[in-house]
Amino acid sequence: MARLIINSTPHEIEVDPDTPLLWVIREQIGLTGTKYGCGVAACGACTVHIDGAATRSCVLPVSAVGPDQQITTIEGLSPDSSHPLQQAWLQLDVPQCGYCQAGMIMAAAGLLTQNPNPSDEDINNEITNICRCGTYNRVRAAIKLAANGGEATQRG
Repeated sequence: MARLIINSTPHEIEVDPDTPLLWVIREQIGLTGTKYGCGVAACGACTVHIDGAATRSCVLPVSAVGPDQQITTIEGLSPDSSHPLQQAWLQLDVPQCGYCQAGMIMAAAGLLTQNPNPSDEDINNEITNICRCGTYNRVRAAIKLAANGGEATQRG
């Protein structure tokens, strides 16, 4: 029996302890915003927060998550999509296909929690998620927009 707190809601789930957290979130809890991409923690489509830290859930066994740890998925980041990153994503029309974007937003939210005013280099080093559509420049711009409270910055 796994005891998890997902988006502030406690859950008790009968699952094999080696089951990746991603599959518990998607299949047992029914939250499908967190995506399966590669299965080896390389692409980042499965990114969630565990106690505020961006974590790739496709390789993390559910047994590695403590019963008091807070798991946040894209659905829990902001119930009404009012999070500054979600608003910046919309304002700058970041996604094309959108498949990787929930993981990208979760990784960006983790970055902004640690570094509220990241440089381009900080973003490039920390946001290692893969976007097959190549929206990296818009992702960087949206992170900077959110970091600046929705105010556009001069490009230099």
